[in-house]
Amino acid sequence: MDIARQVVSFLRSRGLMLATAESCTGGYIASLISSVPGCGSCLDVGFVTYSPTGKAGFLGVRETTMERFGLTSEEVAREMSEGALRQEACCADVAVSNTGVADAVPGGGPPPGTQCFGWSYKLRSGDFVTFSETKVFDGDRNDVRRAAALYALSRVEHYYDSLRSVERTNGGEHVREQ
Repeated sequence: MDIARQVVSFLRSRGLMLATAESCTGGYIASLISSVPGCGSCLDVGFVTYSPTGKAGFLGVRETTMERFGLTSEEVAREMSEGALRQEACCADVAVSNTGVADAVPGGGPPPGTQCFGWSYKLRSGDFVTFSETKVFDGDRNDVRRAAALYALSRVEHYYDSLRSVERTNGGEHVREQ
């Protein structure tokens, strides 16, 4: 079974809805999910926020976060995924975000293929538990984007399964996976 089908099956089995907040992947994560028959019961909304103004305006990513940590950072990815869940019309319980660089950045910056991810889960209390990771993928621009989208989906169930231990150990704070 492919990753998108596994995620749809997992979300449906738990009665969960997914939101995506994508930058570098440009909607690829939502597209993979939407390619699976029956995904309408678990895909709520997808945001593509490529620019800093889009991230700030639509997802509430703070300008200070972008300035301090850079657009390609776990801090921005976390604010993106939490921002998607905070949207008034969003009915999702889970949000996946991605921000990164697929190519070399003029004037320096993160290495090509650097991708930052956030996975946020809305608890019954209304609080969020958010996990984040940074990975570097090889290949050309579209290879990196595809690998990042698949990776983002591949961790949805993993982090869901980690929720109970995280809630007990740190009260639902942000968690950075090494």
